[in-house]
Amino acid sequence: MTETIKNILITGASSGIGEALAEYYAQNGAQNLFLCGRNKQRLQEICARCEKHGAKVFSEIIDVCNRDQMAHWIADCNEKAPLNLVFANAGVSTGEENPDNIYNTFNTNIMGVLNTITPAIELYKKHPCNKQIIAITSSIAGYHGLPSCPSYSATKACVKAYGEALRGSLRENNIQVSIICPGFVKSRITDKNTCPMPFFMQADKAAKIIADGIEKNHSLIAFPWPMRFAVWFMSCLPNCIGDFIYASLPHKV
Repeated sequence: MTETIKNILITGASSGIGEALAEYYAQNGAQNLFLCGRNKQRLQEICARCEKHGAKVFSEIIDVCNRDQMAHWIADCNEKAPLNLVFANAGVSTGEENPDNIYNTFNTNIMGVLNTITPAIELYKKHPCNKQIIAITSSIAGYHGLPSCPSYSATKACVKAYGEALRGSLRENNIQVSIICPGFVKSRITDKNTCPMPFFMQADKAAKIIADGIEKNHSLIAFPWPMRFAVWFMSCLPNCIGDFIYASLPHKV
């Protein structure tokens, strides 16, 4: 890990990719980790593991949908140690069974991202330093709207497009933006899946791929490559063909 990436904030750090990223950076020289999640026990467990690797860890139980709390927390973290890397990672996939699930998915996956990166970007602009990075967790599902998970794929497409646009608009501020589009990675979300999950990957392997991509300033970190190619190809097909193919895919529960 580069010497300048020492102070890292990660939302959704109590499970899945967020948990794996926290431990990866703790093992690879992070000085200060700022972690938030919704589950106190799981968050305490990952904090303890990270501290064993030598990182100083600050944790917070917080809902990323709360704009004021997020802004206050991020500002407080930045006062403790100027942030180099902010991961907007928290996300949910709650299904389409009722309207509450749909609203929760949109609020968490979109507003939660905005509530994380917007105050971070403002702090970066006010206090520029050598290394300032925004990382947004989207998904392979964000390449095209999926009938099996409309809300999830739509929200991930939104943050993917927003991140891609931000990368260009923030270049003059020397703020790096990387968008992460993983396939099926071990998490509480995939634990609930009953559909096939091709190229299923453990979270620690995904964390290394993500960290390497950020280190190399990649704009889009999408993996595994066979799924990336498949979804890209599908997005290029005429809608009538895509509709036929997507209709034949198993339903995501």
